Amino acid sequence: MENIVAIVQTRMGSTRLPGKVMKEILGKPVILWDIDRMLLSKLINKIVIAIPYGDENDIIRDTVKNYNKDIIITRGSEDDVLDRYYNAAVQTKADVVVRMTSDCPLIDMIVSDSIIKKYLDSECDYCSNTFELTYPRGLSTEVFSFDALERAWKEAKKEYEREHVTPYIKENPGKFKLINVTNDVDLSHLRWTLDTKEDFEFIETVYKKIYPKKHIFFKDDILALLEREPELIKINSHIKQKKVH
Repeated sequence: MENIVAIVQTRMGSTRLPGKVMKEILGKPVILWDIDRMLLSKLINKIVIAIPYGDENDIIRDTVKNYNKDIIITRGSEDDVLDRYYNAAVQTKADVVVRMTSDCPLIDMIVSDSIIKKYLDSECDYCSNTFELTYPRGLSTEVFSFDALERAWKEAKKEYEREHVTPYIKENPGKFKLINVTNDVDLSHLRWTLDTKEDFEFIETVYKKIYPKKHIFFKDDILALLEREPELIKINSHIKQKKVH
């Protein structure tokens, strides 16, 4: 049986919203909401929080350790995130790596598990819902083999390839077999990721409106809220996503 490891990169530094993973929603830091939602996966064996070296990131380590001792903490390079990922995968003996980011506190494990299952059922090296974006931004999940990660780690030379982990895999279809998973309906206009203060306001509003009545909620619950209150979409709909390179 394959060891499926979710590796989540996170740090206190952020150009648009510094310290965003420690910002609190309903009294709990974003990073802990991330973990709660990832624990709903039926396929992931281990969750790793991969943080950079540096005293400023100790607060993330301590917060996670105090919250759930089963979550693995690894540390590595601030800027070479590919190296940080690779070493986390080696340390946890991962066969399959699931990449999610800490700026997605609305991540939906029904969606993520469907991508993991597609990967497991296919003869591929990499499977994600990010090539052609049809899910709300903030539900991105990438699944790839340890072998693909190791090859990228050895061969990727460009700065953006090291910083963003998977560009080398995604941009080399001649070296890797790639699969994309699409949603039935194009929801790519919806922004559920955390990168700015407007994004935080949107995500916090979603939690405040849904969580008190329904602690475990998914994509369809958020879509139902937005159907009832479509004006919420305007909170952060004007925000432009940063380019990878």
